[in-house]
Amino acid sequence: MILHPAIIALLTGSLLTSAMLLFASFFAVRIIRHWNLTSGSELQVSLERRTYLIATVMASAFAFQLLSLFLFIHTADTLCTLFSGAMCAAGTLNLNRYGYPALLLKLANFILSGLWLVVNHADNRGYDYPLIRVKYRLLLVITPLVLAETAVQGLHFLALRPHVITSCCGSLFGAAQRGIAPTLALLPVVPLLAALAVAIVLTLACGGCLLLKGRGEYLFASCAALTFALGCVALVSAIPVYVYALPAHHCPFCMLHREYGHVGYLFYLTLLGGGVVGLGVGALQPFRGIASLSAELPLIQRRLTLTALILYGTFGGLALWQVMVSELRLG
Repeated sequence: MILHPAIIALLTGSLLTSAMLLFASFFAVRIIRHWNLTSGSELQVSLERRTYLIATVMASAFAFQLLSLFLFIHTADTLCTLFSGAMCAAGTLNLNRYGYPALLLKLANFILSGLWLVVNHADNRGYDYPLIRVKYRLLLVITPLVLAETAVQGLHFLALRPHVITSCCGSLFGAAQRGIAPTLALLPVVPLLAALAVAIVLTLACGGCLLLKGRGEYLFASCAALTFALGCVALVSAIPVYVYALPAHHCPFCMLHREYGHVGYLFYLTLLGGGVVGLGVGALQPFRGIASLSAELPLIQRRLTLTALILYGTFGGLALWQVMVSELRLG
């Protein structure tokens, strides 16, 4: 099982990413302790030269982190045919106790990696590296999580056994089960979709106001975070039942299959991407007073806001389309 090409790619990429993050973390400690742009010492010159390389390496590592989430889900979905009882990625992840923790760690690292890339981009726009300590402190927060993800993901793949009978998604997300996912599946569909629609409209309205007036960054980021949270819940509780036209089928992974047009990937991409760039607007707001970023930061926030509006608008439009064309009708 461990020799599956996708598993090899995931494990190799995760190990390389972890190694790069460990190396960069040692450098980050030196940056946080000794960085002084007004100094002309040999140590400062050395730090300035190395930071270009480290930032480039980290950008590549975090870009892989973003892609690895989708590769992990795709791999789990592909492997389901090898295990008795599995119909999609839900069954593969349920084969041992490491599957779903690995997925949750990847989701957390996706958000944090995206925010690091946003902060790094903003830092590169300032002539005096104004956010260099901020982004390296964030790096020190992300590194343990990535190491934990690599370990848990490796344990999950190493513990896969073809003779083990797993549960299908119908039982995993059924009312008889205990846990977060079954609890979410029991939430009323129509009220949840209504709340999601209100959150998306509020996000679009706040984003439009931000683009027109240049104010309300924190409000927009808060609305974006609310939309992200409700969207995640809806991808388990409400949206799948319309995609499958089955009121009891709440699996968020069967949407990845060909018979549903692989629509799940588009749902995930737009929701996760909108969450990252929306939160990025709020994450950059505390640094608006920095002189070297006074001209660039508002432009970056406007681009992030526009991107979030496009992604969330696409997510909402796609969800509305699925409800409209579905054969399922709920009161």
